[in-house]
Amino acid sequence: MRRWLIVAGFLALFVVGCQRETIADREKTLREDLFTLRSTIDQYTFDKQRAPLSLDDLIRAGYLKELPLDPMTRSRTTWHPVRCEELMSIDQNPEPGICDVHSGSDGTGSDGTAYNTW
Repeated sequence: MRRWLIVAGFLALFVVGCQRETIADREKTLREDLFTLRSTIDQYTFDKQRAPLSLDDLIRAGYLKELPLDPMTRSRTTWHPVRCEELMSIDQNPEPGICDVHSGSDGTGSDGTAYNTW
């Protein structure tokens, strides 16, 4: 009986460790995807001299093959684009467009901040 309790204890510790690693992996992927999306938005804006009006503009123009999955919501449709009024260059068309993007998750990261603020 005692052996089973010890084995169950180790198993519980293993499962908790795996869950933490999974969350850390998903957070790392989120940071990488946000970096990629933001860089792509910037590149589109500089190349086209106007900000994209939607994330789909990045796909239609060939900057992305498809939107990445938001690792926290596991969906491609939950990204929250941020519209901005400021221009990134002097020659840019003054029409407002997307300048940033955030996760659509309402969860909180391991650093205590909301994923949708990253």
